[in-house]
Amino acid sequence: MAKTALGIVYKYRIKLASLFLFFKFAPIVSIRAKGVRLKKRNTLKKIVKMSTTLFDKVWDSHVVRKIEDGPDVFFIDRHFIHEVTSPVAFLGLKERGVTVLYPARTFATADHNTPTINQHLPVEDALSANQLKALEDNAAEYGISHWGLGHQKNGIVHVVGPENGITLPGATIVCGDSHTSTHGAFGAIAFGIGTSEVEMVLSTQCIMQPKPKKMRINVNGKLSKGVGPKDVALYIISQLTTSGGTGYFAEYAGNVFEEMSMEGRMTVCNLSIEMGARGGMIAPDQKTFDFLEGRLYAPKGEAWTKAVAYWKTLKTDADAIFDAELNINAADIEPMITYGTNPGMGIGISATIPNANQVKGGAETYKKSLAYMGFEENDVMIGKPIDFVFLGSCTNGRIEDFRAFTEIVKGRQKAANVTAWLVPGSHVVEAQIKEEGLLDILTEAGFVLRQPGCSACLAMNDDKVPAGKYAVSTSNRNFEGRQGPGSRTLLASPIMAAAAAVTGKLTDPRELF
Repeated sequence: MAKTALGIVYKYRIKLASLFLFFKFAPIVSIRAKGVRLKKRNTLKKIVKMSTTLFDKVWDSHVVRKIEDGPDVFFIDRHFIHEVTSPVAFLGLKERGVTVLYPARTFATADHNTPTINQHLPVEDALSANQLKALEDNAAEYGISHWGLGHQKNGIVHVVGPENGITLPGATIVCGDSHTSTHGAFGAIAFGIGTSEVEMVLSTQCIMQPKPKKMRINVNGKLSKGVGPKDVALYIISQLTTSGGTGYFAEYAGNVFEEMSMEGRMTVCNLSIEMGARGGMIAPDQKTFDFLEGRLYAPKGEAWTKAVAYWKTLKTDADAIFDAELNINAADIEPMITYGTNPGMGIGISATIPNANQVKGGAETYKKSLAYMGFEENDVMIGKPIDFVFLGSCTNGRIEDFRAFTEIVKGRQKAANVTAWLVPGSHVVEAQIKEEGLLDILTEAGFVLRQPGCSACLAMNDDKVPAGKYAVSTSNRNFEGRQGPGSRTLLASPIMAAAAAVTGKLTDPRELF
C-alpha cells in the first residue's frame, strides 16, 4: 500500500518543479521565486472561498491534486526529521535510486535518544550511536541542514523549529513524530507521519492525506490562579477523552487562547494528538508576528511586510461552519493531574478519582489502569507521595515553563525523596535559563540542570523511571511503561511539578503561591 501511494505521488514529482513556485511560506521560496509572488497571491484569492475556516484556507491552498473518492495529494512546506524515524526512509530512497527533491525544505536535528548528560562524550548505546551517525551521514549526502548533538542550535525538533523561525503561519509541516501538532500554534497545519510517509515527502515534497473534519474548541472566561496552558489542554482531553477528536483537525478559539503566550499555545497544540485529533491550530495574531520577527528563517525586510499582510488573512470567517464544536468555561478548570494510563484520565487536583461507572469505556479496562497505577476509585490525589519529577519535553521544555517552575521553587528546597530531571528543550532555552538567573535559583534549591533532549518523555535514553516509581511529568503521555518499564506517570503542568518537587508529594500548587 505504501509503495502504491508513493508511486502515485512520485508520478507528479516533475510537475512539482513548477508547483514549487506556488508556495511562498519562507525565505527559501523568496530566493528561488522572487518574480511570482503576486501571481501566487492572486491564485490564492481564487482558491480560498468565502465563509471558510482557518484550516480550510491553509489546507485547500496546498492541494496539488484531488483523487476522486480518495485522499488529496498534499504539498508540504516544511519537513522535520530526527534520528529515529528517518534512517529507514533514507534506505528506501537509496534502494529506489531517488534523491531528496527539495533539501532546503528539510531540517534535521537529533533529539529522541540523545543523552542529557556528558553530551561531549561518545554515545554509549550502540543503537542510539548508529542512528545519530545515520542522520548525520544522510543529511550530508543529500544536502540537508543538520543540527546534531553538540550543535548550538540542537534541541527537540518541536522546540527548535519555532525558535529559528522555520515554523511560519500558513505553512504545512510534517515530521516522523506524533507531536508535530505543536507547530499549529502559529496557524500552520502540522501533523505527524510514519516512516514510509517520511520517504514520500523526502522524494516528492508531497504526501497523500484525506482531509480531516473540522472541530472548534472555544475556551472563554478567566482562568483561575495557578491554571496554565497545560491544565487547559489536559482539561479538554478529560472532557473529550483520548478518542473524542478522532477524524478531526481542531482549531482553538476564545479569549483564553488569545491571551496565551506563544509558548502556551504550543503546549496546547502539542497535546491535540492526545485527544485523537490529527492536529490543532490557533489563528496567528500580533503575538505570533512579534515572536517570529527577526528569527533566522523568518522573512526579512519587504518580504516580512508582505508575509504579515498575508498571515493576517489566516483566520476563520465569522459565518464558517465546523463539523463539531465544544464550548468550555475557563472558570471550570483547576490545576490538573492525571491518575491513569492515558492522558484523558485527568482530574482537578482537588477532586477524587472517579468510579468506573462515571467514566466512558469498559469498567474492566478502567480498573486495570488503576491497578497499574496503584490507585483506587474515590482516592484523593493530594498528598500521594511521588519519587521523580520531570520538567521538559516538546510539551513543556521552553523558557516559560522553566520560569514557572522556578517561581514555585524559589526560596524552597527539593524534597529529599525526589529525583528531579530538569531538561531544557534546546541550547537556546538552556542559555536563557542561565542568563535570566534561573539556574542560580534552581541550584540553590538542590536541582541540577541537564542538557537538551527528549529525555524521560519516552525514555529512549538513560533517563528512565524505575518500575513502580511515581513520576510527576510535564510531558505528554502516561501510557504503561512510557517513561520506563513499570513506571507510573502523572501528567501535570510545570507549576504542579514544582510543587511536588519541593514537597515530595502531590500538592495543590495554589497553596504555595
